[in-house]
Amino acid sequence: MPFKNLLVEIEERVATLTINRPATLNALDEATLEELGHAMGGLEADEAIHAVVLTGAGEKAFVAGGDIFAMQPLGALEARRSALLAQGVLNRIEGGSKPVIAAVNGYALGGGCELAMACDLRIASETARFGQPEVKIGIIPGWGGTQRLPRLVGRGRALEMILTGEMIDAAEAYRIGLVNRVVPPGELLEEARRLARTIAEKGQVSVRLAREAVREGLEMDLERANLHEADLFALCFATEDQKEGMQAFQEKRPPKFRHR
Repeated sequence: MPFKNLLVEIEERVATLTINRPATLNALDEATLEELGHAMGGLEADEAIHAVVLTGAGEKAFVAGGDIFAMQPLGALEARRSALLAQGVLNRIEGGSKPVIAAVNGYALGGGCELAMACDLRIASETARFGQPEVKIGIIPGWGGTQRLPRLVGRGRALEMILTGEMIDAAEAYRIGLVNRVVPPGELLEEARRLARTIAEKGQVSVRLAREAVREGLEMDLERANLHEADLFALCFATEDQKEGMQAFQEKRPPKFRHR
């Protein structure tokens, strides 16, 4: 379906999804969030797509945040509904069957930082800036920021970012583990796509199960998480890809995965 605020490109089993509101620094209003949810649903259903790269249009911003002009008049019940809408879209990104890589090309603030954190991996341009500045306008992160940020960087560092509202640069984001890699601006999209293609070449059943093991295991105690991992490990042995992968290893040739 055509989108007003999104661009979708597909090449070599990788979809590039671009949030296209450069006049607002790609700020997310409800219409754009709904489009993002629909787009992810369509990509989820397309078996030819094995990975997604998510980025923002232009050089200034990945996503500068939620649309403050749309938020300002909300009452408490409307604000809660809006937060749950956004959380639902981000949960869909995080919990979907396709790995998603954020290519952060500028400001990733507030909802933009929260969107990046919902992705599996984050590649940042050297010019990227991250932050949760909500306290500066009298609110708190409402799209999962108070939960995902401490899980990624630890409680103390997360609280410092949330309570001060100050931005950090790409180098600091890398140092604290918020991003996986930092690259020059001109190399950002290709680096993200290269990483996506590397993942897309693997057996997609094992990729999906590995993501599930990490995502769900983080919410369990270690004993239960290890048992869950063992169950998913065993499930791999019911797949054609496991047979092909191990046979290819023994025959010293590249595997030809059928993703089932």
